[in-house]
Amino acid sequence: MLLKKQEIKPGIWVFEMSGRVQMGADCKRVDQEVDSHIEKKETRIIFDMHDVDHIDSAFVGQIVKSFTRLSKSGGTLRLARVRGMVEGVLNMTQVNRVIQVFPTAQAACEDFPAQK
Repeated sequence: MLLKKQEIKPGIWVFEMSGRVQMGADCKRVDQEVDSHIEKKETRIIFDMHDVDHIDSAFVGQIVKSFTRLSKSGGTLRLARVRGMVEGVLNMTQVNRVIQVFPTAQAACEDFPAQK
């Protein structure tokens, strides 16, 4: 997995992922990155998954774990540009009913409530 991070607006971070995302090092890296942002009170995060062509069940769990931890910290997680196999897995597991999915990272960004 390749991971690039970018602050799209003040306090809103996009994690652009690409390739295969699976258990082990990939999940651990995402977990550490989310932890790092929670520590800095940056709790509005978007996972942009346009270039992800495969996820496994461990990463589905990591998505839910990230969402839960961000929510408990007063923030949230949005998903953007989900397609293909990844979209199918999120639909099958009904993760898309819990975590909002947007056509673009910009659309996800606009959906965040204003920071207090």
